[in-house]
Amino acid sequence: MNFYACIIGSEILNGRRVDKHFDFLKNELQKYGHELFASFVIKDDENLIKKTYNFIKDDADGVMFSFGGIGATPDDLTRAVAAEVFTAKPLQRHKKFEQDIIERFGNDAYPHRIHMADLPQNSQLLFNPINNMSGFSLQDRYFFTPGFPEMSHPMLCAVIEKFFSKSVKKHRRTLLAQTSENTLINIMKEIPKDIELSSLPMLRDARASVEISLCSMDATYVEKYFHLFENFLKKENINYDLI
Repeated sequence: MNFYACIIGSEILNGRRVDKHFDFLKNELQKYGHELFASFVIKDDENLIKKTYNFIKDDADGVMFSFGGIGATPDDLTRAVAAEVFTAKPLQRHKKFEQDIIERFGNDAYPHRIHMADLPQNSQLLFNPINNMSGFSLQDRYFFTPGFPEMSHPMLCAVIEKFFSKSVKKHRRTLLAQTSENTLINIMKEIPKDIELSSLPMLRDARASVEISLCSMDATYVEKYFHLFENFLKKENINYDLI
């Protein structure tokens, strides 16, 4: 699965708010051995939201966690855009959510708050433990929550535990070599595409160094190709440390 974060909020991009969703989602997924595939922070712009959702929809392995824009104010665009992109059908009043809104706000549910219950067709509600004003999901792979971390984070903890808690164990080997990454490029080219390769150049005591990391669910596979780097460094008398 390719996990995407879509964080919607002009207030983040213009500096009025600080994003708290990326770190939360990254850490929550890591509990089960998962990683984010991509993260987008975008403004409250209908066309931009639409393009971002369509991009994620085109990934057959995509799972999306979307934050923000599900309220009832004019700048809350998520519900309508999600309906267009993921269902190609108009919004539909969700009867259970409608009742929840009426129970909470009474006459003040009208004329605006009640529209929070207008959701993409076939939406499933995501329980909001703070005030019971739900998020929603589609196809058990696209999840839409409020922008408030206090609400969205507990909601997505429950989602991830329910749908994605099957732990994925990965094996990683990492070394830090006292050389430039250019020295190791030929070996990097030998690493198969299904092994995650990371090369991070840096300066240590004003000298070029590079951190090499390999990762895969197959420990034997990782060890086989990690030894290529170790053997080369030993042959060339290049110092390195295992991390």
